[in-house]
Amino acid sequence: MSALLRPSTVDEVVDLLARNPEARLISGGATLVAMMNARLAAPEVLVSLAGVEELHGIRTLRGGGLRIGAFTRHRETATSSLLHGPLAVLPAAASRIANATVRNMGTIGGSIAFADPGLDYPPALVAANAEIEIASKTGRRRVAASDFFVDWYTTALVEGEVVTAVELPPPGDGDGVYLKHARVSGDYATASVAISVRFENQRRSLRVAVGACGPKPLFLDEVNALLSVRDDAGAIAQAGELLQSIADPIDDVRGSAAYRLALIPRLLGAALGEALGRTGMAHV
Repeated sequence: MSALLRPSTVDEVVDLLARNPEARLISGGATLVAMMNARLAAPEVLVSLAGVEELHGIRTLRGGGLRIGAFTRHRETATSSLLHGPLAVLPAAASRIANATVRNMGTIGGSIAFADPGLDYPPALVAANAEIEIASKTGRRRVAASDFFVDWYTTALVEGEVVTAVELPPPGDGDGVYLKHARVSGDYATASVAISVRFENQRRSLRVAVGACGPKPLFLDEVNALLSVRDDAGAIAQAGELLQSIADPIDDVRGSAAYRLALIPRLLGAALGEALGRTGMAHV
């Protein structure tokens, strides 16, 4: 049996991690409990985040940005009225996670710390230009989502650190779209595309991230710059090729590497068309 510790503040959490280097954090428990049940993990100490009030909920920050506490359930993210415009990519992704039971239990912090490349949040957070707030005994730091996901199941977190929040820019005008191709509803993505479109001073800016086609979300400034000014078939094909060039897909039960590569431009075109169709921002 694992010992379960129940801190009530972030300071207590990082202190417990410092004193128990082998401890595992438990948030919603959707992944860790399943691993423990399958005897793939047997931590002696569990540190529960459920009682840390700071980690719960979504709120507006001074300046108009948003903060999503790490313990915020997927269901709350999926249904939040605060996440609109370009930030709508996040509830779109959250609503595609697994099933209602998992969405009621799982948390955004636990999901992104696990960093499975097939998860729905990573590309959506990169597209939304999110920052991940991380706490440790030495203080807090913020890492851009595009830098947070490092490799297969690997993030910028180091020993003794915990994800405390996701911070987002102000919503503004625009739209966000998340499209996912999966074998069945609720499965991990075979491939996914997240797009966040902003419209300011009659100009369009766009961020694209592709999921499940490599160890971390595919993201290129060159693609963003291209699709911010062009959305014709040639531009979509060129953007698709650029993203394919940095992809590193695998063959698994959800699809071959070649199939994943072929999905990138198709999902990109569909997601871009949906986003621009809803906002009337097309340049064609």
